[in-house]
Amino acid sequence: MDRRRFLLTSLAGAVAAPLAVEAQQARVPRIGFIEAGALSANRHFLEAFRQGLRELGYVEGRNITVEDRWADGRSERFPALLNELIRLGVDVIVQASTPGAVAAKRATSTIPVVFWGVTDPVGLGLVASLGRPGGNLTGLALAVEEGFAGKWLEMFKQAVPAASQVAVMWNPEAPGLERRAAELATGAARLGLTLHELPVRSVDDLGGAFAMMVKAHVGGLIVVTDPLTLSHRVQIVQSAAKARVPTVYGFGEFARAGGLMAYGPSVPDLARRAATYVDKILKGAKPADLPVEQPTKFELVINLKTAQALGLTIPPTLLFQAHEVIR
Repeated sequence: MDRRRFLLTSLAGAVAAPLAVEAQQARVPRIGFIEAGALSANRHFLEAFRQGLRELGYVEGRNITVEDRWADGRSERFPALLNELIRLGVDVIVQASTPGAVAAKRATSTIPVVFWGVTDPVGLGLVASLGRPGGNLTGLALAVEEGFAGKWLEMFKQAVPAASQVAVMWNPEAPGLERRAAELATGAARLGLTLHELPVRSVDDLGGAFAMMVKAHVGGLIVVTDPLTLSHRVQIVQSAAKARVPTVYGFGEFARAGGLMAYGPSVPDLARRAATYVDKILKGAKPADLPVEQPTKFELVINLKTAQALGLTIPPTLLFQAHEVIR
């Protein structure tokens, strides 16, 4: 090789090396976001997550990309949605809901998974412990103190003191809800309420559940939240209104859709906080070393329009506790 060719080759290599490094550094991380419900109903969860990213300095299209997928209330869709994101080569998967997190654990043991809105992640084997998850999953749990479901019954009893019977609608196939159902049975016995169980495993069961409730002449209803009930909250709220049954729910979204009352963690807040896990993982942290967090923001939402339609007077003591009152 002559001297001129050697110099040109060396110069080309010197120029190409930093360009290659720059191209590697310029790669935009890709985040897969899977939500259990429908985009039309739960878009605000995705927006809360995006807001969390913005607060941390991320700008979509510039230094991060979010690929969102929606299960439309059908948990059987999770494996296909996860496989699609895995094929896209996402750097982190953000997975809402308990069945979604269970599906994510089965789908990958290498891609970091940030879950939020998950019930009992230790009991379901998603993580080894809250303090040291130990695998590729971590995030935000819905784990709340023992007996939490009993508060729904207490609030119901304050709003409808004459009631002697109450129904509970829940999905027996939803992972992690058995404890809530047991707590409701214990709470009902303590308050002298007769409890009627209304199992719903699909949207097709909702009509029959309400028919059973009306036939039993119950004085109220407790709806335990899972992807099925949350996705079909408008139908459930409207059916409760038609049956004129005072109903208490676990997420504020139900009361904002017209339900009487809801008490539980703020779901948008969980989605927003999930962004902090993504940020830490992208900066080199391992999910195994990031402790699972608990809810920090709870909200009691009372819909006075619905109370008026039902002929109920909400006690001032209960209104005083409310974080949001819909008039």
